[in-house]
Amino acid sequence: MSRKVVITGMGTINPLGNNLADSWKNMKEGKNGLSFVEAFDTSDIGVSIAGQVKDFDPVSFGIEKKEARHMERFTQFALAAAKEALTDCGSDFSDLDPFRAGVLIGCGIGGIGLTLSEYTKFKEKGPGRISPFYVPAMISNMAAGTVAMKTGFKGDNFCTTTACASGTHAVGEAFRKVKDGYLDVCLCGGTESTVLDFTLAGFNNMKALSRSTDLDRASIPFDKERNGFVLGEGCGILVLEEYEHAKARGAKIYGELAGYGATCDAYHMTSPSPEGEAAAEAMKQAYTEAGLAPEDVTYINAHGTSTGLNDKYETRAIKKALGEECAKNVKINSTKSMIGHLLGAAGGVEAIVTAMSVYEGFIHKTIGYKVPDEECDLDYCTDAPVETEVKAALSNSLGFGGHNATICIKKI
Repeated sequence: MSRKVVITGMGTINPLGNNLADSWKNMKEGKNGLSFVEAFDTSDIGVSIAGQVKDFDPVSFGIEKKEARHMERFTQFALAAAKEALTDCGSDFSDLDPFRAGVLIGCGIGGIGLTLSEYTKFKEKGPGRISPFYVPAMISNMAAGTVAMKTGFKGDNFCTTTACASGTHAVGEAFRKVKDGYLDVCLCGGTESTVLDFTLAGFNNMKALSRSTDLDRASIPFDKERNGFVLGEGCGILVLEEYEHAKARGAKIYGELAGYGATCDAYHMTSPSPEGEAAAEAMKQAYTEAGLAPEDVTYINAHGTSTGLNDKYETRAIKKALGEECAKNVKINSTKSMIGHLLGAAGGVEAIVTAMSVYEGFIHKTIGYKVPDEECDLDYCTDAPVETEVKAALSNSLGFGGHNATICIKKI
């Protein structure tokens, strides 16, 4: 069985907005969602900028105060974004067998902040002081589990944990479940909240983060002066629905999720493969499954982390995937230039951006770019946003461990 899969609802919490409308408006306007960290002292770490969600109140999203106290921030984000996505799609799917509705939400790290605070209690006050809510609140799959509890969706429910590719893998696996007939609808995406002194220090000590103190020159994908990514937080949730069901209920359709590719570099813990063969193969798999040729791809939402290795190796991968000529003509941007790197949530938010680009025919600018790099020589939309019909788009995620995932969204 092979069925058409469409995107009928979306919701997001990210550094540019706590809903889809605000986030997309700010992206179209080329706004910078990065800010200086004020929640803790960063002077000893040397990293002062992050992509932080602002003014997020879980109660305003219908999460009770008592419940929120025992729920980690990444799970709160997922509940809020899932609620928006279901409202946006115009259905609670109560007409479906609940076992035909699933939830797949990726998360790269989970509740590391709670682990730190509970460990401090353990060392200072003894094992009896560890919260009984610690384990269920901390585990990465609790976002997907909690969303299912609130929606009553009883089908496939799991968490993909593949570092920076977690969100895209979740969207891709959800696509497979609906396409192959195991589900009729699936809430999917990624969530993460790890902007902490501990995680900043860890990433900084491996030389992965930008130490810039200029908000406009911290996350600068494909720029020759890029010097690391900016850690961010947030969530992106999409509703994937079988086309005939969506059509029958008169649903708004953002686009068709038509292809998915997943590969592994099998190369290094943190560095992408220099020649980009596996990342290129993921892209090829995605557009081939969608029934497309390289020249049919209008736009790529790149992984585009602003690290020295990723951006040049991803550029090579795009050339391998599309061929030199098509690669020169495709429009590419990096959403991370505006919101930083959301780790496990990146693929979810970037899938939403890709879907909106297809739906509206608008490709946002890669902001902050100033200095060309001869090794990053494609069109990264650095001068201005582009208004054009987007017939088909790819969204890439490349994670530590060599995990590559690409989805393909087509105009319907």
